[in-house]
Amino acid sequence: MDSFIKINGIRKAFANHVALDDVSMDIPRGKVFGLLGPNGAGKTTLIRIINHITLPDQGTVSFDGHPLCEKDVCNIGYLPEERGLYKKMKVGEQAIYLARLKGMTSLEAKKSLQEWFERFDIMPWWNRKLEELSKGMQQKVQFIITVLHRPQLLIFDEPFSGFDPVNAELLKAEMLRLKNEGHTILFSTHNMASVEEICDNIALINHSQVVLRGAVDEIKERYKDHTYSLVIPENAHLEGIETISSDTRQKKQYLIVRKPQEETSASFVTRIAQQSDIFSFSECLPSMNDVFLRVVGNEEIK
Repeated sequence: MDSFIKINGIRKAFANHVALDDVSMDIPRGKVFGLLGPNGAGKTTLIRIINHITLPDQGTVSFDGHPLCEKDVCNIGYLPEERGLYKKMKVGEQAIYLARLKGMTSLEAKKSLQEWFERFDIMPWWNRKLEELSKGMQQKVQFIITVLHRPQLLIFDEPFSGFDPVNAELLKAEMLRLKNEGHTILFSTHNMASVEEICDNIALINHSQVVLRGAVDEIKERYKDHTYSLVIPENAHLEGIETISSDTRQKKQYLIVRKPQEETSASFVTRIAQQSDIFSFSECLPSMNDVFLRVVGNEEIK
């Protein structure tokens, strides 16, 4: 795995509070990496360290193969959870000003901004003051400003907060497009459904430590509980099969059944087929929300 960001043994304490305790993780190049955890787990502190806003007490951060330094900040686009734009300033004027701070010329900024504003359907608001925009429109503007200078690393902290479903889908599509263009994305969220939709890898922080990490598909496979979705005829009766839930509709039984851990899937489905016709049979994998609750709730450390 080609790591764009390597975090090794990070520790950070504030007064009597340890925010991060021996935190290590690799963020793969050109992937969407989910940084997960309950409130107060240490996610924001880690993001601030990667942004070079604060320094760790111990440990190292490597950025694209070299130790993270101040000059790397120009290659980072950061959308914080707490948005911060000038409310009395006109939208287009403000966007050009912030783009120039990131090294773009006025001409480059205006051309790129117009393309983004058209894509996000906010061009009519170019000459309006920011305070005249809805919260969702303001967040669109800040998202655009974050990505405009095409930084290698993009950090989004709760980017869907305040968005309606339509605009949330628009933002997800843009994040995936940016990934496909080669950007590395660090994505912090409490929305487990969006994690499943766009994240390739995740790290889960709880009580200042990494308690789970890996590829999303591998983690779901690791936490599966040997349950299967089964559809059989309404009048069928199964002996010796543990049933978790059942529902009958349109002359069919929709069941969730559990396979003994030591039995193969082939043997299990053969036992069922000996007792009933089978309309469908598929393994149930846990959602990332299920995994999150299991790990954080049980304080498991992996």
